[in-house]
Amino acid sequence: MTVSKAAPINAAKASRPARKEPAAAAVESTALQLGELSEHLGYALKRAQLKIFEDFLRCVAPLQLTPAQFSVLMLLDKNPGRNQTEIANTLGILRPNFVAMLDGLESRDLCARIRSTNDRRSHILVLTDKGRAVLARAKKLVAAKHEARLNELLGPANRAALLAMLATIAKEF
Repeated sequence: MTVSKAAPINAAKASRPARKEPAAAAVESTALQLGELSEHLGYALKRAQLKIFEDFLRCVAPLQLTPAQFSVLMLLDKNPGRNQTEIANTLGILRPNFVAMLDGLESRDLCARIRSTNDRRSHILVLTDKGRAVLARAKKLVAAKHEARLNELLGPANRAALLAMLATIAKEF
């Protein structure tokens, strides 16, 4: 294998910021035209999801929970003793990703895996006392800030309609 050396860079030239051509600067200051993309439902849903996740993360920042971790804790709270496959499948999380997430939650003492007595290959999941306390705080923050902002933005009727439409897509599509 042959390796060539690059020519040395003039230090004075390298320390100076590159000048932009006037036409390039004008193009950068104008927003990109989305065209038909703005009418694609998938694109609109993804953009909305990103904004909602950003707001969620800000609201629960002191607790350092992601939306997925919050969802896992919520399911464990309502479904104690279910196995990790059931929880992962319900949330649509791939097994390797879910195992890594559980490792993180378990290292923070928010949940525990217990080998199933019925199937030794399986683990059941339970919230710890600390997990219940963190979830209670997270639920308060989410309700008081995140969901409150969404409710204010949409109004009760639009919120209910949007939830119904999203449920239809998730169930029927």
